[in-house]
Amino acid sequence: MHRLLILSLCFFVKFSYSQIEIDWSTLADVEFTDVYMEEEDEYFLYPHFGMNVQELAGKEVVIRGFVLAIDPTDNYYILSKGPFSSCFFCGVGGPETIIELEMKSKKDVFIMDEVATMKGTLKLNSDDIYQCNYILQNAEVYLR
Repeated sequence: MHRLLILSLCFFVKFSYSQIEIDWSTLADVEFTDVYMEEEDEYFLYPHFGMNVQELAGKEVVIRGFVLAIDPTDNYYILSKGPFSSCFFCGVGGPETIIELEMKSKKDVFIMDEVATMKGTLKLNSDDIYQCNYILQNAEVYLR
């Protein structure tokens, strides 16, 4: 009886607190419309997140990509579906192909296009035009 209780508890703990592995196709569950922002006097892509993505909001996820070292001195990194030469900023992918990394530790340093698997809490952003639509909060290296 005790063994069954311990096994059940271990199973519950393992699956209740484990992160969810996602890939870039998961984040493609979003559509965009052009919205005019008066304060900037230009149009921005406003995201309409699909149900699959909405279900991931606030959950710990793991995703692999290319780290874009935007401003390493300020600890500002982006995780991208593709390397810098073919990323969103170069006009190749859409905004759903990048995730802003809010690093848990300021000690992590990356070089441009370093491949890494990152873990963190997924935040969906549709309101702040100065941040990416996907943000990985408390991000940390899961696998290099």
